Amino acid sequence: MNAPVDYEVEYNNRARVPESPALIASWAQDAALYRERHAPRSIAYGRGARNIIDFFPGNGQGPVVVFIHGGYWQALDISFFSHLAGGLNAHGLSVAIPGYDLCPGVTVDDIIRQMRMVTRALSRLDRPLVISGHSAGGHLAACLLATDWPGFDASLPADLVVAAYAISGLFDLAPLVETSINNALHLDKATARAASPLFWNAPARKSLDAVVGEQESAEYFRQSRCIVDRWGEAGLATRFGTIPGANHFTAIAPLADPDSAMVARLMELASR
Repeated sequence: MNAPVDYEVEYNNRARVPESPALIASWAQDAALYRERHAPRSIAYGRGARNIIDFFPGNGQGPVVVFIHGGYWQALDISFFSHLAGGLNAHGLSVAIPGYDLCPGVTVDDIIRQMRMVTRALSRLDRPLVISGHSAGGHLAACLLATDWPGFDASLPADLVVAAYAISGLFDLAPLVETSINNALHLDKATARAASPLFWNAPARKSLDAVVGEQESAEYFRQSRCIVDRWGEAGLATRFGTIPGANHFTAIAPLADPDSAMVARLMELASR
């Protein structure tokens, strides 16, 4: 008989990676340096202070790649992640990094709705969107891929989002309900399931990549494999992969490297 899963241990990434405070501090430093060299255009999509998109333009051609940050829907902001535009910018692709309000001030459903507002705002660029995201941002990327865009706003095309690339994402929120993470999220079983794209109708077209750091917990592997399998069985083009040697915090580092396999894959998705 299998022992019960200790979800608190499985999802406590900061405890699993003791050097995480230093890694997060390095994000802030690298992001500030990148903004000094590549000042973003600020796009407001709502009235709140966090309802801002940092837009790092490329050469003006092709799709825009969106990166949605993580933090379990309750931490961090876009100022930590500017440098992650670097890998794609070096190849001429534009990158948008949206902010959002945090729990417990808002709900996870509110954040999903804000990301849909972001997508609607970016639709005015008249370019397809590839949505990437890390951790909670991977969850939001999957949500946007599965959104019925004409149903959300009749003016939007069904193929507004052409692909999603989720890095160490969360697609089934039920395991979080009994953990300390939920102190800010205030999810119950019903609201957790409703906000879990794993249980939504799979997108009819497009594609989903779900990749996981090699050193992540078993639950993170399960989460990505489950959505790849379930949406793949429904007919969606899906791909599972691992990021060699990476933990939860270093998994996003390849985005800043123009020569990384992650950047090459995002360029491939953007070229379809």
